Amino acid sequence: MVEKYNVRTDLALEEKERFESDNVEIPGVLLQEQYDEEKDIRITTVTIETENGAKIMGKPVGTYITLEAPKLIDADEDFHSEISEELLKYIRFLIRHEDMETYSVLIVGLGNRQVTPDALGPYVVDHLNITRHVIREYGKYAVGDAKVKLVSAIVPGVMGQTGMESVEIIRGVVNETEPDFVIVVDALAARSSKRLNRTIQIADTGIHPGSGVGNHRNAVNEETVGVPVIAIGVPTVVDAATIVNDSMENLIAALETSEALRGVGVVMQGYNAAEKYELVKELISPHLNGMFVTPKDIDETVNRISFTISEALNKLFTA
Repeated sequence: MVEKYNVRTDLALEEKERFESDNVEIPGVLLQEQYDEEKDIRITTVTIETENGAKIMGKPVGTYITLEAPKLIDADEDFHSEISEELLKYIRFLIRHEDMETYSVLIVGLGNRQVTPDALGPYVVDHLNITRHVIREYGKYAVGDAKVKLVSAIVPGVMGQTGMESVEIIRGVVNETEPDFVIVVDALAARSSKRLNRTIQIADTGIHPGSGVGNHRNAVNEETVGVPVIAIGVPTVVDAATIVNDSMENLIAALETSEALRGVGVVMQGYNAAEKYELVKELISPHLNGMFVTPKDIDETVNRISFTISEALNKLFTA
């Protein structure tokens, strides 16, 4: 049943948790956790080392760093500044460029600016300090800092707007501008509603645009664009089936405390996590099966988190 248990999520951490809930160990997949109790920030690193592990996880070989911070949804500028510093540290770790002093980078803001839960990438690009054109024309001292990197950016839109795959546009720009690496920023889907807008994932494997919501597009990675690709994403939507499934889990827990209805709860507990999820998908189909849900304050939240990510990138390119 494990093979059929296909939860829609872009987070490698949640894929790993899915197997842990069934007490299944995955060969070739390592998990490391750090927790800062003072800041209430949890850093989880999932490293997929083998092709077998990649096949089971449904994700490419590579490193996936997940930063979970419940306070990320709060309008606390000081805390968001701390998150930017954390992001800066892990993005720099994944870049692993030979010469960290002189490199050029292309930032890609994936997503649809007209749909707020999908607008994270374009919003991040809006807040970036773009320097490539100035440096190429006047030199680094024209921007006031000899450490500034060559930064260019694009917002390729979505296939429905352009008629082209994002990877086709990115590959063309990479061939023309020849950056040392690409950073893509995109909105993701999560398995757990508690991670919405509270989690940031950084990966050195690139990204499959739309995969979390079942809209699979061609991958944007080193193989398809020709240079290393770092992906940064924040889950902004959750599958409706997940919400119903979580509600059912709470109902089962409540039934167990009732003398009259305890037997019903016991029957439901006989299903494993995969069977419960598949049952929920059957019950809500076809009307709710393809629905994704986002918080009501998504406008201000996405705008605020886009500033947090762009601040980390702007610091990275001037260090």
